[in-house]
Amino acid sequence: MNRSKTREESFKLLYSMQISKSSDLDEQVQMFIEAEEIKDNDAIEYITDIIKGVASNEKDIESKITENIKKDWTISRISKIDLALLKLGIYEILYSKLPYKVVINEVVELAKNYGDDSSKSFINGVLASIVKKYLQEEV
Repeated sequence: MNRSKTREESFKLLYSMQISKSSDLDEQVQMFIEAEEIKDNDAIEYITDIIKGVASNEKDIESKITENIKKDWTISRISKIDLALLKLGIYEILYSKLPYKVVINEVVELAKNYGDDSSKSFINGVLASIVKKYLQEEV
C-alpha cells in the first residue's frame, strides 16, 4: 500500500473515531485494520502511529487549529471531515516532520474527495498558516 493510500486510510479512521468517541485506541485501530483487510505491515505501523500520535497530542493540535481559524469561529463549528483532515495534516507536519508541501497537497486532495466545496481552501489556509507560524517558512 503506498503512502497516499495509507494516509487516506488513516484519515478514515480518524474521522470514524471522532464520531464513535470510543476511548480504546488499540481496539479501534485493530478493528479498522481487520475491517479494511490491511495486510501491509508498514501501512499498519503508519496508521497506528498517526492515530496514537494525534490522540496523544490532541489538545495541542486542537489549540493550533483554534489559533489559526477566524476569530469568531470555534473548533466545534468545523465539520468532522475537515477536523480529521486538519488533525492528520498538523500531526504529520509538526510531529512526524514530513515535508509540509507533500502533506498539504495530499490532505487538500483528500478534502476534494471527502469534504464539501469549501473544504480544500479552508484546510489549505489553516495548514499554510500553521506552517508559517511554527516552521517559519513561506508556503
